[in-house]
Amino acid sequence: MERTMLAWLSENQVLLTWLSIVSFITFIGSLLALPWLVAMIPEDYFLYKNRETTTLKQRHPVIRGLLLVGKNLLGLILLCGGFLMLFMPGQGILTMAVGLLLLDYPGKYTLEKRIVSTPSILKGLNWLRAKRHLPALKVDKP
Repeated sequence: MERTMLAWLSENQVLLTWLSIVSFITFIGSLLALPWLVAMIPEDYFLYKNRETTTLKQRHPVIRGLLLVGKNLLGLILLCGGFLMLFMPGQGILTMAVGLLLLDYPGKYTLEKRIVSTPSILKGLNWLRAKRHLPALKVDKP
């Protein structure tokens, strides 16, 4: 078993190198994008019972459809890549979280509200917002 795994690793060095490069780029990209994405959240976003309509719904139906397919495809790729990174070098959990945020699925807004209501996560998000001189996110108390 050990011998076959070592053989597989030596035969697929190029693949492992590329996966490591993609993993590194994803990690750096997520570190750079996170403060910007947190700054884009309206301070009262988590106070609503249902998610408010986005500007995406105001676009032409074909453009909206293409953007939704692209966003969900990217989310699926990141989710699968993050799962693989759990067993290989990379930021698997962070990549999976970004993938889940991009995907559209039932109950997503409720899940987002529950996660953000966690005191340590809310504190971290508000710390990032404070660095940009933005007001703290407001959440309903459970």
